[in-house]
Amino acid sequence: MYKQYFHFSELPFSIAPDPHFMYMSRRHQEGLAHLLYGITAGGGFVALTGEVGTGKTTLCHCLLKELPDTIDIALILNPKLNAIELLATICDELGIAYDKHGQSLKALVDALNDYLLAKHAAGRRTVLLLDEAQNLSLEVLEQIRLLTNLETSKTKLLQIILVGQPELKQMLGRQELRQLNQRITARYHLLPLTLADTRAYIRHRLRICGGNHKLFKERAIRKIYRLSSGIPRVINILCDRALLGAYASNALYVTPAMVTTAARETLSPPETPWPKLGALLGLLLLGGSAIGVNYFYPDRISAFKSWLSEPRQVEVAAPKPAPVVKQIVSASLPSTPKIKPLPQRPVLFADWVADPRFTLQLSFANALKALGKKAAPPPGPVDCETIKALGVLCQLGKASWKELLAIKRPAILEFVLLNEEKRYALLTGIKEDKPVLLAGDQHDFALADVLQHWNGYYLVLWEPLMADSRTIFPGQESDKVIWLRQRLALFDGLSPPVAAPQTYDQALQARVIKFQHQHHLQEDGAVGAQTLFYLDNLTEAPNQPHLNLTD
Repeated sequence: MYKQYFHFSELPFSIAPDPHFMYMSRRHQEGLAHLLYGITAGGGFVALTGEVGTGKTTLCHCLLKELPDTIDIALILNPKLNAIELLATICDELGIAYDKHGQSLKALVDALNDYLLAKHAAGRRTVLLLDEAQNLSLEVLEQIRLLTNLETSKTKLLQIILVGQPELKQMLGRQELRQLNQRITARYHLLPLTLADTRAYIRHRLRICGGNHKLFKERAIRKIYRLSSGIPRVINILCDRALLGAYASNALYVTPAMVTTAARETLSPPETPWPKLGALLGLLLLGGSAIGVNYFYPDRISAFKSWLSEPRQVEVAAPKPAPVVKQIVSASLPSTPKIKPLPQRPVLFADWVADPRFTLQLSFANALKALGKKAAPPPGPVDCETIKALGVLCQLGKASWKELLAIKRPAILEFVLLNEEKRYALLTGIKEDKPVLLAGDQHDFALADVLQHWNGYYLVLWEPLMADSRTIFPGQESDKVIWLRQRLALFDGLSPPVAAPQTYDQALQARVIKFQHQHHLQEDGAVGAQTLFYLDNLTEAPNQPHLNLTD
């Protein structure tokens, strides 16, 4: 929901193990170095352990990208299998054929051995990576150890990496697993991030998404570190929910209070037995007091009970007479002269835009109305993802006022107040050089006042003329390339005869790059959403809303 609000290219704090977001702290660099050393050294086991959420799986994905092309890898993510199921899964990962109806340990091991020998003869090596290895049973661990006996006279045929939680370290220390433990040639325990690493981690992920890397206040980062203990997964959860809170508050930055609220909504509260114990002690003390009073003052208790049981008369006070009210006739007052209403003061932009109702959600609704969208979007908050169901796309950017007017489309503008809150309004037109803005109501304001609060960000909702709005790449062959040639002809006036008009050739790519340069777009020759928007904008299509310009 906050992706457009903070101008992110993608969500920065997903808990998916995406190597694209990997922040290589000193500890993660050391862990990756141990894994690479264990693999390149050859033979035996490599063990990587760490607390839940410290980034072990993400580090493994980074390892896969670092491995040379001469290594084949079998990745097992669910090791809760028996010995036969595990061997069958390894064979499936490596593409080894075996009898699926008559599985046996010997048949599977023989098939795996033949495969490993053939790969070794071809100059290739094989690695088995087992994630969540703390869930392996002792029987399966012993079978895995036996796999390292598959070898030639000079080298091991299979390299095995065990990745797991701290319980894996305890398992490997058991007496019955000492043979496996002795074969571990490299091991590393991944610790949580420090405060400095946490700060760098948060800012790194914000930079990857193209956002403001100082979006989190320093005190907010310190609170995130205390609440998460430096565990990346918990950091992601807290940051994601805190950003949602900032979006809901129209805030420009994330504050410690937002982090506290995020923790209350996402993290399970610690068990606090003391209040229950205190209540129990209070009941015992109260009961003991009652017993003590009854023991030391039995006569007073009996007298009190008998006093309660005696019937008593209740005296009712006589009602007081009502006071005599003398009627006073006042003289008639002279009539008040009518006051002429003062002339209505002009609406100041700074006061108008400060209305807390002027949210991004409201501007989305106004922009959809401008597009003539009568069908309601899917239930829930509206953003650029949900309106795709209506065939509407978003064009998010940052521009000067002159560049914005050149787009000629109604645009949602983002304003920043003095208290670091955000407000939004839809630019619908220009009236006598004054921007006309629509939020709760519609007004025109002096351009200087508007530019004082506008930070340059805009969001345009548009319906692509081409229904299939996926990227058009150089070398592609489709009818979309013909459409691209027609659009570009409106820009450069060229319509040369082409032998294969459906082929995206080099000449067409050069024209696209020239168009992208003219409109300050990424000059890569690929016609993505941004380039498609500007190509669509070349045509004054009647079904597309445009800025209302009046003198």
